[in-house]
Amino acid sequence: MAAAAAAGSGAPREEEGSGGEAAAPQPQAPTSASGARLSRLPLARVKALVKADPDVTLAGQEAIFILARAAELFVETIAKDAYCCAQQGKRKTLQRRDLDNAIEAVDEFAFLEGTLD
Repeated sequence: MAAAAAAGSGAPREEEGSGGEAAAPQPQAPTSASGARLSRLPLARVKALVKADPDVTLAGQEAIFILARAAELFVETIAKDAYCCAQQGKRKTLQRRDLDNAIEAVDEFAFLEGTLD
């Protein structure tokens, strides 16, 4: 447990199931002391994608973690919206048209219009 407290920013780590789970994630380490992953995307792959941008010269580990977490949340959000579209069609399997419908229905996804063509 000492390693778990040391991995954070000096504050004690919250136990799973506590009411404060919505607190800021610990960006220092890709895994917690118990071995549970904090990020579902491989951080090395995210870092490689960031470095592929010629405008990026340096990317800190915290920035990579935040980008990975943001990508996870984005994929989760669009997948849930697309699944709602599939349910309206009485289906459980997502299809491309469900993603298209989610992109058209949600204003936040307007920047994606035409990207699946």
